[in-house]
Amino acid sequence: MVDSERGRRRKYCKRSCRQRAYEQRTLVEGTSIPADAIILSPAEAEDLGDRMYLLRCAAEDLSTAIGERADQESLTRLAEELLTLAHEAERLR
Repeated sequence: MVDSERGRRRKYCKRSCRQRAYEQRTLVEGTSIPADAIILSPAEAEDLGDRMYLLRCAAEDLSTAIGERADQESLTRLAEELLTLAHEAERLR
């Protein structure tokens, strides 16, 4: 058996992730906010909304290009942009 297979599996990837989870748990303690809620500042929520909007626009652009039978190079470029925006949209902070 390898050492990494002993004991419980890690819940957090890094100590800083564990610390952020602790901070969030203590923030919602004694409130009606669910323990698994994600708390964003107004600026963070706006930024997330902006990233979602850009992602939707990129998906619409790709769909339009497909409908217009765009060349392979254009479709590839639009697909790459869509993937880049999707990766950016995944991050919460």
